[in-house]
Formats: sequence, C-alpha cells, structure tokens
Amino acid sequence: MKRNTQEKCGRSNTKEQYSRHTPCSSRYPAGIIQIRCGHEMGRWSGLMVLLCLPFVAPQRAPGHHTATATTTAFITNVYINDKVEQALQQIQDVASGNMGALCVTSSFQPLTAAPLDPRRFDSTRQKADLVATLLQDVGVAHHNGLVDAIGKGLLLSEQRLLTSRVLALNSSSGQVLSRIVWRRNAPGLLEPHRVTDDDELRVGERPDASTPWFEDVHFSPTLHSPKFIPSPPDAAYKGWWTFPYYSCQLRRWIISYSVVILPSAKHETKGFLSMDVDVSSLEINQCEKETDSRINDHLSSNQIRVFHRTHKCHSSTQCIYRPPSGPALSGWIRGGYICRCRQGYYSATHHDFNGSLVEAAWQEKLRNLSTVYEDVLKCRHCAPGCITCSGPSPCLASYNWPFRITLLCISVSCVLFTLGLIVYMYQHRRIKVFKVASPIFLAITLLGCAIMYLEMAAIFPVLDLYSCIVTKWCRHLGFCITYTALLMKTWRVSLTYRVKSAHKVKLTDKQLLQWMFPILLVMLIYLSTWTISAPPYAQQIKDGGGLLFKQCLFNWWDHSLAIGEVLFLAWGIRVCYNVRNAESLYNEARLITFAIYNIAVVNIAMVAFHLFLFPHAGPDIKYLLGFIRTQLSTSVTVALVFGPKVLRVLRGQGDQWDNRARARGVTASFSLNGIGLVPDEAPDLYQENEELKEEIQKLAGQIEFMKIVQMEVNNRHLKPKQGSYFSSANTSIVLQSPVCRPSGSLIIGKSATTKDEDTDERV
Repeated sequence: MKRNTQEKCGRSNTKEQYSRHTPCSSRYPAGIIQIRCGHEMGRWSGLMVLLCLPFVAPQRAPGHHTATATTTAFITNVYINDKVEQALQQIQDVASGNMGALCVTSSFQPLTAAPLDPRRFDSTRQKADLVATLLQDVGVAHHNGLVDAIGKGLLLSEQRLLTSRVLALNSSSGQVLSRIVWRRNAPGLLEPHRVTDDDELRVGERPDASTPWFEDVHFSPTLHSPKFIPSPPDAAYKGWWTFPYYSCQLRRWIISYSVVILPSAKHETKGFLSMDVDVSSLEINQCEKETDSRINDHLSSNQIRVFHRTHKCHSSTQCIYRPPSGPALSGWIRGGYICRCRQGYYSATHHDFNGSLVEAAWQEKLRNLSTVYEDVLKCRHCAPGCITCSGPSPCLASYNWPFRITLLCISVSCVLFTLGLIVYMYQHRRIKVFKVASPIFLAITLLGCAIMYLEMAAIFPVLDLYSCIVTKWCRHLGFCITYTALLMKTWRVSLTYRVKSAHKVKLTDKQLLQWMFPILLVMLIYLSTWTISAPPYAQQIKDGGGLLFKQCLFNWWDHSLAIGEVLFLAWGIRVCYNVRNAESLYNEARLITFAIYNIAVVNIAMVAFHLFLFPHAGPDIKYLLGFIRTQLSTSVTVALVFGPKVLRVLRGQGDQWDNRARARGVTASFSLNGIGLVPDEAPDLYQENEELKEEIQKLAGQIEFMKIVQMEVNNRHLKPKQGSYFSSANTSIVLQSPVCRPSGSLIIGKSATTKDEDTDERV
C-alpha cells in the first residue's frame, strides 16, 4: 500500500502546473500525510523528511515513541497552518485584483488547503450520478440530441450550476470524439448558452490536463487524483469533487464534480461528465465558530470551516466576523472581521481594529518590518476589578490597610483580654463576688463576647465566600451566646421577684442551662442550614464615588434572623423592665439590665447608620462602623458586668458582702444564682429550729389573746362581771398589740390609777 501511494505521488510530480504547485500532503487527511509524501520532496524536502521520519525509524521505547509522535503532530499542524495561510494569501490576491501573472500562466487557481465538505452539494451529485448511469446505457457518442438536452437540463435544474460538460473520449488514445458544453456566466440566469469554441476541449485532441475538473482516465481510471477531494468514508460516490478553485475566465469561485462514464457492452466509447458549481456565495470566516447550533452545522452553514480560527487578532482582542453587507459582495476576502477589545481591556485610540489592517500588520511583524501590531493593534488591561472600562482609571475602592490593621489589633487584643478574664475568673471562682454571680454563666458571657470580637478578623481582608460565612457565624452566634447568658440571669431575678407565694423560688444554674440550650440549638440549626443551602457570598457594590468593593450579600436569611433577634431583644427589655426595682447582691441585676439596654440600642442604631446615614460608605468606613458597633455592644457589656467585680477583687473586697444589699435585706431569693448573705461560720441547724419553734408558739398565743379581746370589748351581747378584767369599774385599760409598737396601743378605759395593776393582771 505504501509503495502504491508513493507511485501515485511520484506520478503526480510528472504532471503539469497544477501538480507542480500542489504538494502531495495536501491531497490527503492529516493522519496519512506522513505515509503519502515519500517522493514529493521538491521545495518541502526538509519538512517532509521530518514528517516521514517516524515511519522509517526503528522502534523505540514507549516514552521515545510518544515524544516523537507529539513532535510529528506539532510539525504537521504547522505545515497545515502554513498551507492555509498560503490559501488566504491567494484569496486576498484574487479579492484585491493583485493577480499579477497568475491568470496569465494558468486560468485556474485551486485552493488545495481549503477542501469543502461535499455533502452540502448532495443534490447536485445525485443528479450527475443519475445522468452518468443513463448515458452509460444509451451511449455517449450516440443520441447527440438527447445528450445535448441532458446537459442543458442539468444547468436549468439548479441555479448554482455554471457549466455542464459531456465528453465522448477514445478508449485507447483519450482524444475527444465529441463534446457538449452548456454554460451561463452567472448563477441564477435561467437561459444558459451552448459553448461552441472552447480552447480547453478540442475535438481530435486530448483535454488539457491542467484543468482542475479533468483527469485522464487512461492513467487514472477511477479518477483517484490529487486534484480531487477524498470522498467521505461513509459515502459511495460515482465521481469525485475538486478542490475549490478560481476561474479567471468566469471570475467566480467554483467547485466541480466529475464522473467517468465507463464503456458498456454495447458501446465502447468512454465518456466524461463534469459540472461546475458556483461557490462564490460562501464566506471566509476567520473567527471562532459560532456557538449557535444552527450556524455550527457545517452542512447548512455558509462558511468554510477550514478558515475558522485563522484570524490575527491579538490575545487582548476578540474576533468579530463581518459578513458581506450585500448579495453582490463576495465573501471570499481575507480580513473580513474586526478585532474588538475583550472584556476587561481597553484601547486608548480605537474601539476596534479592521481585520485587513490587522492582517497586514501581522505580515509586517513576521518580516520584522514594523512594530505596529504590538504597539497599536492590541488592547491594554483595565484596572484591577474592572469588567469593562474606557481608560486606565481605577474601578476598585482602595483599602487603608494601616488603619484596618490598627482596628484589627485592637479587636484581637480584646479577644485575648476576654479569654484572659475567663482564666482570671476561674482562678478566683471561690471569691464571693464571683461565686454569687454564677461563674459558669459569666464564662459563657465572656465566650460569646470573644466570638463577637472575631467578626472584625473575618471582615478584615477582601471579602469572599468563606469570610462571609465566618462573619455571619461570629456575629449571630456570639450575640446569641452573650445575650442569652445575661438574659437567663435576669430572668431568674424576675421570677423570684414577682413570686406571690410564701414558698421560696430557687432556680439553679443547671435549670437555667437547660432553658438556654434550646435557644442556642435553634441558632445553630438556622446558621447551619443557611451555610449549607444558600451560603452568603461577597457581592460587588459601589461607594459614593462609583468605585467597587465587596460586601457580604444580605438576603431574606439575614432579614429573617434580624427579625428574630429584634423580638428576642424586645423580650429581654421587658424582663429588665420587670426587675427595675429588684435588689440583688453587688447590684448585679441592674448592671446586667444596663448591658442589655445597651446591646439593643447599639445594634438598632448601627443598622440605622448603615441604611440611612452611610448607605454608600466605602470599605474603610464600613469597617470602622463594624468596629464601633462591636466595641459599644461588647466592650461596654464586659465593662458593666465584670468591671465592678474585678475592681472589688483588686481592692481586696471580693469576699465582703455588699453593705447596701445587707441593709436592704436582700435574701437568697434575689441573688442571681440563689445564694444569699451566707454567714462566715456554718450555723447550728438544730438550735436554729428550736428558736424558730419558740417564736412561732409565742406569736400564736398573742394572736389568740387578741382575738378574745376584740370579741369582748364593747360587745353588747356580753355583760361583763363586776370586778372582771373588762368591767367598767376598772379604770382605763391600755392594750398593746404584741406585733405593734407602743404608739399603736389601744385605750380601753380612762382610769390611770389602776394601769399597772391591770397590766399585771393581763400578763
């Protein structure tokens, strides 16, 4: 097979002008170029040796073979691209009329590097195959009237046909016995004319072998010639399609279909049928393929796909195809596009560049004649962050990094101070000022404050998806932990302060933790669902100057959570209002109330600042507002709740009871952890119980006595006896309530002389 291919290539070297200017490699697909280029060295000898080298070299290791195959594929692509560039140059010469001596030396200019897909002309081919079969049966040299009518009918059947030829050839010599040629000068004209004088076809002579549509059947019975395009592997054609070529006589781009009419048993004369199809309406699109599926279909498209991606636009520009503006203009032109700046690039001189100028500048660049291509015909990068721009002006807002670093350092210091305060409180947890305030809730409060401080670290860099997620978690989870811990302590005071029963209500830390856990669980579930289903990403917004910067997206997840937090704050404010007059150890309930009020006011005020006062603030202003909100809500809370306690410990008064609370009789019921004024020494419970019993019995006797007195005094139904305790003969009697002061004495009589005696008798 290789030898036969080489013989065909070698034989093509002996032919006329067409074969001399058509390298063998351009007649076959790229996959078999290396096999079929054995003898066609000529002007491409050095390159062909490299292409054929992998097929004659000895077998090597797999690694060497892969490297050699890759190199061969690269060289093959370079060779094919060079052929396409030659075809584009030829098209440019034809379009500009710069033919020179081309049409003088040859009437046809084939484009062997630009094969068309013949399946777009299947209707024409089928008609030609049918006519060839008919002429084979009736004979080419006979029935001239029928052959003449068939030739004319072919042209009339399709408007894009320009010429139809039917030749009768001598089987041995290949000379023309008869010819019938019908032609029309332009497609669409209904009346073709018969050609009587044709220099290419003369009776008694062999046809000109330089014509692109003819191949001598004596040398190639099947017309397997480099003039023709290989047929598709999934189709069986009776004839062959030529490469597109330019006809200097008709001044049209043409593709021809040729069929050999073999002699039958009745007729020994060979025949040859050829039809020329006008392809001048096709277009040279050097840009990338269109994304539209209808345009992407190479069968229905009006573009030659081999020229796709052959534009010379700079990488900073994109190629935009410009189709012909009218049907009279041919699409066979080079540089029929414009180079427009890509998104993110700009040109200070032109909005776009003409493709013809770009092609010329590219050629000058290859020849090192000028630097116009690199200096003028390319676009420059926009400023960072600009999607589109018209100049070098910035699009992104600048960040004052020293200012942001300063605020971040302060926030990190607050985090470290808060964590250190947790350790300090744990070390002094047995001191009364911490012990009566529930150390576990104090630690939870400090932990929530530390998490809220970390929000400043999350929004410090240029925001992205992950920093926005961390921001939402730090802000809302820290608020929930801190606020819930403070509210639980206040809620305990509220319950004990409002109780109306004689029984003491005592709520332990464990019970409050059980109430606190569901609140935190709801927040964790909400934040987790938010992160998994619709994580907040960073969107670009504009500041007052129109500069872009990134801010975390606010959507209905934020709004729903904000509504819930506002309701939570409202409930906390109501609880604080209920305990406004309650007394507690070290005045802690009031300080926590102030902290809750402060959190509510600061958060609502900062939201108003963001929405109304600074709606178009830049990134640094927003960072400053976040810092102020964190400090006013978190640092003030730490100062109110923990400042007095730490100050008492530093003064050495941590184990001393609050004198004001002791004077006002603050009991265990009003302590924030249920611990009241505990004496320094443990009391004797038995002795205390005995004393309480005696006191109760004494009070019961006094109450019974008062009942009797109230029943007999001034009771007209009871007549007192003479000389009795309640008789009128007695002088005034002064009765004193056992539970009242002397000023509350009741005067029964007016006699003062028997006061002491009556008193002794009562006792």
